Amino acid sequence: MHDIETPLVLRERDSRGVVTLTLNRPQAFNALSNAMLAALQAELDALAQDERVRVVVLAAAGRAFCAGHDLKEMHAAPGLDDSRALFAACSRVMLSIQRLPVPVIARVHGIATAAGCQLVAMCDLAVAGEDARFAVSGVNYGLFCSTPSVALSRNVPRKAAFEMLVTGEFISAQQALERGLVNRVASAPRMDAEIDSLVASILAKPRVAIAMGKALFYRQIETGIDAAYADAAQTMACNFIDDAAQEGVAAFLQKRKPHWAGG
Repeated sequence: MHDIETPLVLRERDSRGVVTLTLNRPQAFNALSNAMLAALQAELDALAQDERVRVVVLAAAGRAFCAGHDLKEMHAAPGLDDSRALFAACSRVMLSIQRLPVPVIARVHGIATAAGCQLVAMCDLAVAGEDARFAVSGVNYGLFCSTPSVALSRNVPRKAAFEMLVTGEFISAQQALERGLVNRVASAPRMDAEIDSLVASILAKPRVAIAMGKALFYRQIETGIDAAYADAAQTMACNFIDDAAQEGVAAFLQKRKPHWAGG
């Protein structure tokens, strides 16, 4: 039982506008209970409205990143309406990560299984510890990881995704890197340095350009190539006339560093 005095999601913010959200249900391997999903949704909704935020890091307390849905809680409420409500809430969290106007970086250690693996796949970037292991293991319990498959199949090649889904077997951090599920793998002492190098690179760019680009990136992936180019061309045109791009181009032409207001 979780201590009601202890938040299920911890929030830290540094002076650069980097917010770290830490899943804080370590005794349950950060399983996504209804309460955990609601807490995470509340944090994401608040961040979506905060223009001072530049990057979000999604981390986890304890020995594991996230073991997926809380099967004990699900088993106690097996009705169709309960299940629909749970998976709708989870899908909303996942889409909220993608719809944030800033990059979200998963900091993965230990296991990331089922909806926990889905969480990694939905983050824009992911840094894994060398000890991290990934699986969409619901099939081992007779529950095919259908919702995680949506995220997984948009990250890794089809056959690799399908193999994970039908076998439920773990892959290593190195295999996750090779298949495109994570961006970087680091030893435990180096994880924060790897994340900070990604963060520093992002912070060096104007927030508006990244926000427009992230939104377009996911929109165009879900559409045909003709519509994708039409949308991308319109986005680039809008981006180009923005002050940040005008300053960036002027700086390039004048062989100087750009000076972006507010990052």
